Amino acid sequence: MKKVVVGLSGGVDSSVAAYLLQQQGYEVIGLFMRNWHDTTGTLSGDCPWEDDQLFAELVAKKLDIPFHWVDLSEQYRARVVDYMFDEYSKGRTPNPDVLCNREIKFDVFLQEALKLGADYVATGHYCRVEHSEEGFYRLLAGVDGSKDQSYFLCQLSQAQLSRAMFPIGGMLKSEVRRIAEEQRLATAKRKDSQGICFVGKVDLPTFLQQKLAARRGDIIEVAADEFRKNPKAGVKVGEHDGAHFYTIGQRKGLGVGGKAEPLFVIGTDVERNIVYVGQGDSHPGLYRNSLSVDADDVHWVRPDRALSEGGSARFEVRIRYRQPLQWATVRCVAGGGIVVDFDEPQRGVTPGQFAAWYDGDELLGSGAIAASILS
Repeated sequence: MKKVVVGLSGGVDSSVAAYLLQQQGYEVIGLFMRNWHDTTGTLSGDCPWEDDQLFAELVAKKLDIPFHWVDLSEQYRARVVDYMFDEYSKGRTPNPDVLCNREIKFDVFLQEALKLGADYVATGHYCRVEHSEEGFYRLLAGVDGSKDQSYFLCQLSQAQLSRAMFPIGGMLKSEVRRIAEEQRLATAKRKDSQGICFVGKVDLPTFLQQKLAARRGDIIEVAADEFRKNPKAGVKVGEHDGAHFYTIGQRKGLGVGGKAEPLFVIGTDVERNIVYVGQGDSHPGLYRNSLSVDADDVHWVRPDRALSEGGSARFEVRIRYRQPLQWATVRCVAGGGIVVDFDEPQRGVTPGQFAAWYDGDELLGSGAIAASILS
C-alpha cells in the first residue's frame, strides 16, 4: 500500500484531499506545518497558526489517520520571508506563495514527509499532475477555472512533481465543500485563507519595516501625454515613507487627493526614493507590451519543451494569479534569457512577480520578471 503524507493546513481543501486519498486505498498521514509565529504587521482577526493546527487535528481524528506537526519557521524565514525583504529593498514585488511552494511545501516539507516513509506528498491545490508518454510530468491547470492554482506551482521541478499529488485538482470548489459537509469535517464551512502564505493578511509597510527603514521621499505625478516623451518628468504632488513600500498599479496608501481621477503608481526608483504616479486606470504608464526574464531565473517545468537560443513559440501567459491567460510570443534571446511579447499591452507588469507560460492547460515554464518593456 502506497503511503501519502497530506499537508493538512486546517482548511477545507487539504481536508477533502486527505479523505479522497483514504477512499482510494492509500495509507494517509496528516502533517501540519508551523511556519510563522511572528505577528508583527498581522491584521487583527486573521486566524493564527494555533487555530489552523486545531482544525487539522480535528480532521485527522475524524478520518482516523495519524497526525504529526513540524516546525519549519526557521527555513520559512530564511527562504521566503528574507527573500521578500531583499526583493522589496530592490524595488521589486516578490510573490511569496510561489517561493513557499518551491522552497517549503515541496522541498523542506517533502523531506519531512519522506522521513515518515511517504511515497508521495499531497496538498489541496487546485491543479493536476500527469505522467506524459514522453516520460515527463505535466503540470496542468485545475478543472475549476476560478480556483486554478497552477500558477503558484510554476517553479516546481520534475523531481518535485514526481512526488506530488493533487487529489482535488479535477473538482469544483462547490464539490469539495459538499464532500466536506457530507463527511462532517470540521473545516467544511471554514473560510479560505488569504494574504501571504502562512503569514496571513498584513499591513505591508508595517510588516516590511521589520527590516526596511521608512524614508521620506517625493511622489511625482507624470501626465499621460508626457509619459512617452519622458516617463520620469513630472511635478511633485506629495510625499511617501519609502519607495520600496509601493508596487506598480497600487492605488491605496498614496495619501494624495484633489485629483480629477484616482492616482496609480506607475513606477518607483528606490535609489532616488521616488514614487511616480499617474491619473486614471488608462494611464499609459500602467501598461507594457513586453517583459524580460533573466537567464538565471528561467525555469522550464517541462525541460523537453525548453526553447533554444534564438527560438520562439506562441504561448498563453499570465503575470499574476487569476489573471486571464494572454496570448504572447515567447522568445529565447542571446544568453538564454526570455522575452515575452504580448499581443495586447498588459496592465501592471511588475518586476519580481512571476510570468508563467502555458500550452493549453499545461504550464510549461516560468520566471521572475526582470523588467517591463515599453515599445
